[in-house]
Amino acid sequence: MVLCKVLYICGRDRIIPIREVREEVGSFLELCSVSVNAIEGFLTKSHKRKNVIGVWGCGSVGYITTLLLKSYFPDSKIVVIGTRMEKLSYFSFADDIKMITDLEPEFKVDHAFECVGGSKSGEAIEQIIEHINPEGSISLLGVSEDLVDINTRMVLEKGLTLLGHSRSSYEDFEKAVELAQDKQVQDYLSNIISEQVEINEINDINLAFDKDLNNDFKTVMKWNL
Repeated sequence: MVLCKVLYICGRDRIIPIREVREEVGSFLELCSVSVNAIEGFLTKSHKRKNVIGVWGCGSVGYITTLLLKSYFPDSKIVVIGTRMEKLSYFSFADDIKMITDLEPEFKVDHAFECVGGSKSGEAIEQIIEHINPEGSISLLGVSEDLVDINTRMVLEKGLTLLGHSRSSYEDFEKAVELAQDKQVQDYLSNIISEQVEINEINDINLAFDKDLNNDFKTVMKWNL
């Protein structure tokens, strides 16, 4: 009944077929589409120099964004900056990984993607502004419920561009599905499935949420109801 209502409101032309994508990987497509939206916006609004791109954040958003950036820019050096080495070790496809406490003063990026979110967004943005080259762009994907301070003096001094992304369009979903059909991409996405829980009854939903609290990455629920 719910599916019928959605089709009635949105129309059948809003449906995107998903083929050759494993079910558990398909659960990441919405998140992938947001990263696609950010990268597509970055393509149109950033300058051409993309020798080094930094991704701040070693969670799921940072992981997926880094993976897709390597698909878009295979010749660019993609560096991930995070707070936990055990999570950074999952980023085997990145060109380099660094702890936020180990950034050398001379470390510079042409552009950056902020995927930290939460209370640490401000600190991440401050560090990005310190290490980004003039006229670079900062794509903001991390969501915070709190007000975040931004050093606008240095934004102005360096001539930086701030880009905000948290949504995606039909075309972004299409691109996400296309990228996810690559077997290697699927294998990498599978790496951030910390646990799969089969949902056979209502109590299994509570169990899945309880387990997710202790997982580094994502808990996938397989619905059998």
